[in-house]
Amino acid sequence: MNFKFLIKCFYLYFATTLLANAQQEEVIFTVEDTPVLASEFLRVYNKNLDLVKEESQKDVDGYLKLFIEYKLKLQEAKALNLDKKPSYIREFQGYKNQLSKNYLNDSKVTDALVEEAYARLANEIKASHILVKIDQDASPKDTLAAYNEILKLRERVVQEGYKKVQSDVHNGKTIFAEDLGYFSAFKMVYPFENAAYNTKVNDISMPFKTRFGYHVVKVFDKRKSQGEITVAHIMIENDEEKIKEIYKRLEQGEQFQALAKQFSEDKSSSSKGGELKPFSGGQLSSPEFEAVAFAIKNPGDYSKPFKTQFGWHIVKLINKKPLPDFKEIKAELINKIRRDSRSKVINDSRVKALKEKYKITKNPDALNYFKSILTKEYKVGRWSIPKNLTTDKTIFTIEDKVLTYGNFAEYLLKSQRRNINKPLTTALNNSYTSFLNSELFKYQEQNLINDNKDYAQIVEEYKDGLLLFDLMETEIWNAAKNDTLAVKTFYSKHKQNYFYKKRINAIVASSAKKEDIKKVAKLLKQNQPIEAIKKEVNTNNEIKVSFTSGELNYNHQALPKALKFKKGVSKIYKHNQAYVVVLIKDLLPESQQTFEEAKGKVMSDYQEIKEANWLKVLASKYKVEINKDVLAKVKAQINNK
Repeated sequence: MNFKFLIKCFYLYFATTLLANAQQEEVIFTVEDTPVLASEFLRVYNKNLDLVKEESQKDVDGYLKLFIEYKLKLQEAKALNLDKKPSYIREFQGYKNQLSKNYLNDSKVTDALVEEAYARLANEIKASHILVKIDQDASPKDTLAAYNEILKLRERVVQEGYKKVQSDVHNGKTIFAEDLGYFSAFKMVYPFENAAYNTKVNDISMPFKTRFGYHVVKVFDKRKSQGEITVAHIMIENDEEKIKEIYKRLEQGEQFQALAKQFSEDKSSSSKGGELKPFSGGQLSSPEFEAVAFAIKNPGDYSKPFKTQFGWHIVKLINKKPLPDFKEIKAELINKIRRDSRSKVINDSRVKALKEKYKITKNPDALNYFKSILTKEYKVGRWSIPKNLTTDKTIFTIEDKVLTYGNFAEYLLKSQRRNINKPLTTALNNSYTSFLNSELFKYQEQNLINDNKDYAQIVEEYKDGLLLFDLMETEIWNAAKNDTLAVKTFYSKHKQNYFYKKRINAIVASSAKKEDIKKVAKLLKQNQPIEAIKKEVNTNNEIKVSFTSGELNYNHQALPKALKFKKGVSKIYKHNQAYVVVLIKDLLPESQQTFEEAKGKVMSDYQEIKEANWLKVLASKYKVEINKDVLAKVKAQINNK
């Protein structure tokens, strides 16, 4: 998720709607005579209470201050006509279109598909198939020939066995006979998935059609899914020798968790002993990592070192779980279904419902007219609308919306590339159906804001949230970014806030055994070089001690919390379930950062001050009046919860 989207989401938390009549509800405050309802304030306060981190803002008065500032910004944005900018209108429309998808589909059909997908995810199928490939718009003659061919091949599989037929017929062009391995829901097109899951083990399905042609599927096995696993890992980015050292220490009996804390370069997991969040097959961006993780059989076992695009890893299995609870992954399944070939089932159901909901009146002569003007040029994508087209004549109406011959002609013109080489009658009928369906969807969407109160409210939230983002970008973020001189001046006045923290130049030695670290401490005091120490302590092909060196912050994971920061060899500490000794070569004090080094933090601080000053200007520019009696009622209502 990118930064811009995060900022927009922040403002959406504070966005609200004014759906009720102001005269029918109590007003908590006004901004330039624009009323803000007490019900609106209460709804937003309750909605966002958990998101507010500062305790002062959880207090009603503290939150009221935030809310007034929000309304002041909104007033300023509208005064600057930011809501009329083409870029704002375009982006808002994009959000609106995306949002409407959640309200336009048939929820009953979607729910049934979600439940079916979940049941299938719980079981994997091992199968092979034979495909006789044909075009989606093949002639009836070619379609029948393909069907008869797949019937013959199915009979051969029954009589001769799949492998024999596979070796005879697969040519990779018109006939495919392929082993598919194990798969579950969403791995195949939906009609294929249906056939596979509805075929018993060792059976072969009857022929069925997908967009690729006619298939039969042979099912060899069905098993429970691999489910979800939790693992820990140690990651070293580019040092194969170091990961092998760590592996040897594991083999010598040292604890995985301790070594992960000491050496893993995955900062998000090292402090937790390398433990990662649970995941299931296909969820990670590294198939190599998943393959190794799922191959570990017993909790507590770990892999040998292996490499992915992220570096070197050792993985330890913590536990295995079955498929997550349905409620946990329902939203994810809905999103997958809408991107999957199952979406056709949802669309077909939606079209059927809309045809029953809206009155549609068709012109019975329309298709015959278009047959007369559609030429063979359409089949090669070169057709153009005749100049003498009767553009204003009605092709059909949806309620009070009239669609004309001109509208359909434009649709035919734009969609002709999708109909190249198709028979004209097929192309015309398909285009007419698609045009009618798309206009039904448009009509539903155009009227959704009147039909669905929840949708209308959220649309307003998006609208105001995007508007405030544009305002902040114009008034604060871009202004600060472009005013380099002002930012540099701010840095000069506040230099004391920008410095490097204390560091040390050090060597840290770590071992599971105290006697080994004692030996290292003695050698360090004798000023022996690291390589010489390694050779002396890591003998007989065993890694007894590992070293970390360089400039380290005082809070570096390798350093004991009780370490005394002074030059020389430290005492021996117990740290992260190991023994540690530190040679501090140099103490690096706090040092001033240059403007370029501190630029990001300086810019952030400057913007914060600039926004605070700007809010003072807005407060003096727009009159705010708080209704104290209503505010008292709001406080009483909140306190009584």
